[in-house]
Amino acid sequence: MIVKLSETVLVKTVFKIKIACLLTLAIMVGGCSLTIDGRDYKEQAPAFNLVEFFDGKVTAWGIVQNRSAEVVQRFIVNIDGSVEGSELVLDETFEYIIGEGVTERVWRLQTNADGTFKGNASDIAGPATGTPHGNAFNFVYEMDLAVDGSTYRVAFDDWFFAIDDNTLMNRSYIKKFGIVMAEVTIFMQRQE
Repeated sequence: MIVKLSETVLVKTVFKIKIACLLTLAIMVGGCSLTIDGRDYKEQAPAFNLVEFFDGKVTAWGIVQNRSAEVVQRFIVNIDGSVEGSELVLDETFEYIIGEGVTERVWRLQTNADGTFKGNASDIAGPATGTPHGNAFNFVYEMDLAVDGSTYRVAFDDWFFAIDDNTLMNRSYIKKFGIVMAEVTIFMQRQE
């Protein structure tokens, strides 16, 4: 009887430890994800208009940081935007100071009837979707990202925030399994 009681106590203790470990893991994983609520920016000024901002030349300066916050890429992007019929075309050329990556990308974006956007580029997996939120704009898409000789399908949660009519700040969260693996910070400025 004493041995049986000890086994029962041991089983309950192991069960409690497993539950505590699962709760700790859930909290840690939850802390590794990020969710921005676009409704927080609906009433903020200045209002951001994607087509107006990118119709013309834009220069961008950015960095990519890994999970340890180490800067693994530093780059400049020259964006030549134009409206062609019902599409906004963004012809991007990248120059890397640190690291390497794609050197060119051409986005083709269309406005949906509800004011959202759909877009594609040759290195994007499937369509990208964009949603305006007053002062902010959220762009989500998947990409096959090359890292150290391997390719990984990752999700981008891309947020643009208008600073003024000529300047944007962009924060992108690169996620795998819902966990932020890297972050991109870019400042963009319209050129005269």
